Amino acid sequence: MKIVQTRRTSQIFFFTLFVWFCIVSTVGEKFWQIRGWPINWFLQLDPLVAIGTILTTKTLYRALLWALVTVCLTIILGRFFCSWVCPFGSLHHFVGYLGSREKTTAQKIQLNKYRKAQCIKYIILVFFLAMAAFPSIAVTLQTGLLDPIPLITRSFNLVLLPIVDRTVNVASAMGRFYERAWLILAIFFTAVFLNLLIPRFYCRFICPLGALFGILGRFAIWRIGKNKSECINCKLCEKYCEGGCEPSGNIRISECVLCFNCRDDCKDEIISYQTQISSPGEITDPDISRRAFVLSLASGILAVPAVRLGNKLGANWYHKAIRPPGALAEEEFLSRCLKCGQCMRVCPTNVIQPGGIDGGLENLWTPVLNNRIGSSGCQLNCTACGQVCPTSAIRPITLSEKLGTGEFAEVGPIRLGTAFVDRNRCLPWAMDKPCIVCQENCPLSPKAIYTEEIFNTVREGTLTVKKATEKKIETVEETLVLGRFSTGDYYCTSEGGEGLKIAANTKNLIELTPDKKNGKIPAEGSIIEVKVRLQRPLIDIEKCIGCGVCEHECPVSGKKAIRVSAEGETRNADSRLLLKS
Repeated sequence: MKIVQTRRTSQIFFFTLFVWFCIVSTVGEKFWQIRGWPINWFLQLDPLVAIGTILTTKTLYRALLWALVTVCLTIILGRFFCSWVCPFGSLHHFVGYLGSREKTTAQKIQLNKYRKAQCIKYIILVFFLAMAAFPSIAVTLQTGLLDPIPLITRSFNLVLLPIVDRTVNVASAMGRFYERAWLILAIFFTAVFLNLLIPRFYCRFICPLGALFGILGRFAIWRIGKNKSECINCKLCEKYCEGGCEPSGNIRISECVLCFNCRDDCKDEIISYQTQISSPGEITDPDISRRAFVLSLASGILAVPAVRLGNKLGANWYHKAIRPPGALAEEEFLSRCLKCGQCMRVCPTNVIQPGGIDGGLENLWTPVLNNRIGSSGCQLNCTACGQVCPTSAIRPITLSEKLGTGEFAEVGPIRLGTAFVDRNRCLPWAMDKPCIVCQENCPLSPKAIYTEEIFNTVREGTLTVKKATEKKIETVEETLVLGRFSTGDYYCTSEGGEGLKIAANTKNLIELTPDKKNGKIPAEGSIIEVKVRLQRPLIDIEKCIGCGVCEHECPVSGKKAIRVSAEGETRNADSRLLLKS
């Protein structure tokens, strides 16, 4: 088998494996659901993930030791990851091939030539690493915005898979919804379809991981090069060059992605995979000027304090950024989160959503809870998000810790925030409509939502008795709405009499509940009042954990009448509501 065919087989295998890991990121017991599958393996192989978290946390996580394998193999073999393993690179490779398939040889050579703009990816890499590397100012891990592995993971998990799964429901029992999915899809499709202009456009000009491999690849022991200087300069070796590394002349080692197309296309077998330097010579260093390097470094250093001028980590903190259970304190959370979407994908209730820039630029695509979306709020017996986070931005927690039981009883449960009743929108408070949905659905025991009972006279509910018996009251006025008071929440009262429960009504006739021993029957000509029994919800903020089930179940459409805010969250002592001695 030719080495190019071997490379294609490897690409198909790893791309299929990546898609499979996306599919199995589903809570369940079936073999195609999350049952020990290493769903973070591609993220763990990514050395940019490892280096970024080392810079921001000064720690190398055990799972990210896989990245050392990638680094070592790159130093030995060259940039093998880009054309043999990376699922995003494989997708670019395929689309670029489709786009140039009908072009002439001369056009293909022109498309795959080296361009000075390929240095942009090194500028992006330096910018991101500078943001992560200066703790004296501020640090934040933003490599996941453009790092190809988090990018394609986010795109498949939050957009492509949910779209495909709408018809088959293999990856979820019901349709999945994600906010700002259009932006994720737009970036993904833009990156993919730019290959129709220039093959592997993203890999050549944007990819910060490719830039990192380019730096490491210059030290590679094995490399592509000419084994002798005799060459007719036909440039067929550049016809399908995926990196634009100019193998016909002084090959640019840092740009070579080891696609081996040049070796396959060389009819004279001059190009080989070897340990010696290419006969015409090599260009090993990335083509980035000192000025561009300094500017990108300075921009990265200044970027973090610039985006934090809004004081989103201080007094102006964003109360709507409700993080999943186990999330670290905000500054540390932002220093670890890859924006990969794994926590959002695995969440069984679909309540974890990608954040927007309304909470600051750093909040973009980080996990936040939106209790209006999905099938429920954060379920008490679920800790899945922390188990799949590759960098422990959401640390793995036990069920006992989440619920505050056992050894965590003294500390109490993990609080995500606090629910607040909007009395201007709540049915019992604002509209005199009976409703206790939030209280009924509060999953805590004892419940964090309790009610106060009152009886309010309904509008136009003061009536004059025409005739009355133990079972019926006929009124002079004919203003009652037919059947309005038959829900069991309405009573009629008279002066000095007990409330009589209403079973049914017409325009001028009230029927009383037959199985209730009624009190004093109102006299003819006396005044009665129709009252509604209301159970107005109140929040015990010392018990509420901010799970959001109440907000999800609230029957008020649009802006919910009960909403969870991040105030009172466990992870941030400065957000507490109650002063403690």
